[in-house]
Amino acid sequence: MRRLVMVADKNSQMVDAKLGSQTWRPLSFLLVIAGSIGWLSSTALLIERIRSLQNPQSELACDISPFVSCGALFDRWQASLLGFPNPVIGVAGFMVPVIVGLGVLAGAKFAPWFWRLLVLGFFGSWAFVTWLFVQSTFVIGVLCPYCLVVWAAAIPIWWTTGALTLANGQWGIGATRTIGLALMPYLLPLIIANFALIIVIIVFRFPYLFAV
Repeated sequence: MRRLVMVADKNSQMVDAKLGSQTWRPLSFLLVIAGSIGWLSSTALLIERIRSLQNPQSELACDISPFVSCGALFDRWQASLLGFPNPVIGVAGFMVPVIVGLGVLAGAKFAPWFWRLLVLGFFGSWAFVTWLFVQSTFVIGVLCPYCLVVWAAAIPIWWTTGALTLANGQWGIGATRTIGLALMPYLLPLIIANFALIIVIIVFRFPYLFAV
């Protein structure tokens, strides 16, 4: 019996090593790239917000049309959910995946509790940008260009980190890992489906943007 346990443990370690070598490095690149894109977009949006406060009559770079504009959203309560401009959250928050990704590339090892907290934070950011998207499209009726880029950065960060940490046993080696391994073949389709849903909603809610 003890021998079987040792063999099972050895096999588990081999799977961990194989899976880890295939996933952690690509994940780190994704975190750095997507995090940088999200940070740059959040910074650009914050700069535009500051410009609008300095001169309310100024023309913003993100004001493309009455229906594609960030300036039209600045005075809405949804744009300052916590009492300060939402881009501040993005500027601070998107530094996290960048730093973690660079750390993994440098060879850093993080404890399971760290990955769990990270995934919960990424889920919170994904849920937040999803809520903002719903508010923007169904309630306000205006699309923010920089916000779209921020949303696009948050989506793969959440889905990829969530699935890979489950599959690598950061949430345990029982049912949670089984779920993660089952999700792995469908990770890319899930991300594509998330983007596709956003595109379909935009086309449905703003058909005049695509009229020829």
